[in-house]
Amino acid sequence: MAWMRAVTGRLESRQVYPVGVVYNTFPLPRNDADLSALDRLAQAVLDARAAPPAAILADLDNPDVTPVDLPRAHQALDRAVDHLCRPRKFASECERVEHLLALYERLRAPLTVSGEPQTRRMRVRRVRP
Repeated sequence: MAWMRAVTGRLESRQVYPVGVVYNTFPLPRNDADLSALDRLAQAVLDARAAPPAAILADLDNPDVTPVDLPRAHQALDRAVDHLCRPRKFASECERVEHLLALYERLRAPLTVSGEPQTRRMRVRRVRP
């Protein structure tokens, strides 16, 4: 969430989740074993969300109604992601974001030539009215 708040915008009072910005730019290590561990933890979050079949998203965000396993699954995933980024704990969200932005810059560095960012041509699909 710290990364999302740092790199995305807002619509009224809500965060906007542009998938290409939030998830495609998040600086994760590309070690298959580490990513497999994250896959298992992410699946545990999805399984905990699916446990109460009649629950809606608002129920899952309500601490009085949410299944006990859901916050635990989220915390385990958060700890694993933090540990992949840096073995020692972050003192604050600001420190976490600074560290993630530095990792992002390192991952991005091979994509630049002489300090100039490479540009990609975007295909724009025109929608007829």
